[in-house]
Amino acid sequence: MKNIIGIATALCCLLIGQGAFAQGPPITADKPIMLGEGSWVVKTLTEINVAEQGTYTYAPIMVHYIVKPNILVGVHAPFTHYSFEDAQGNEAGGHFGDLRLLGKYQFLRKDQMGKTFRMVAKTIQNLPTGPDRIFAGERHGAYSGYYGIVAGYEYIKYGISSEVGYQWVPEYNNDALRVKLGFGLPLLKPVYPVNQLNLYFEYASNWEPETGNYRLQYAQGIQYAKNRLTVEASVRVPLAQKVGDGMRYRYGILLGTRYIF
Repeated sequence: MKNIIGIATALCCLLIGQGAFAQGPPITADKPIMLGEGSWVVKTLTEINVAEQGTYTYAPIMVHYIVKPNILVGVHAPFTHYSFEDAQGNEAGGHFGDLRLLGKYQFLRKDQMGKTFRMVAKTIQNLPTGPDRIFAGERHGAYSGYYGIVAGYEYIKYGISSEVGYQWVPEYNNDALRVKLGFGLPLLKPVYPVNQLNLYFEYASNWEPETGNYRLQYAQGIQYAKNRLTVEASVRVPLAQKVGDGMRYRYGILLGTRYIF
């Protein structure tokens, strides 16, 4: 009997460690669960954002590497395209956007039979390699540092992720407090190798204390994971917002893929 329990516990921990336990990573939020040491993840999440001032497309190539079971580093290299309308007329073009450097450290992990809870400290350093502009209240083309905490609880039947962080923009008055909350619902039974269809219900708020600008958004997403490949799509809409004239967000369409090496 003890051997059976030991084997079941080991299998459960294996599924958790491989990310197959309940569902894949959230689409618009983040997740504190990391893969095995030495793993590479190559992913993209193209965002087509539509606001009063026009359309802004953000298409990054993201490469993540798990240095140790509790340490992850990554680089995000984006291509952006914009089509704006303002008082001076129409403006359109494409360019390389701001390069982003990511670091995550998992400082808490509690695994139990059929469930796990984890927390990570996270930073994103935004380097101003793209042109300086504001779209839908967000600053681009300026250095900024993001510092936050991500927490996640995952159970066989559902997953919950949350994040609280502060965006520091030293050259401008666009510092922001950011809060995210997401719920994942797997539609298929958990198996290994992974074969899972997930629904995601995700909320995100952004408040700038210096300007008073505020935005609360909701994203409804669907994700399919098969072995090492994940494909996903989401629609994002504003629930509440207080921003400058012409900066109101209308909707966004997100399309992504992820592959694990």
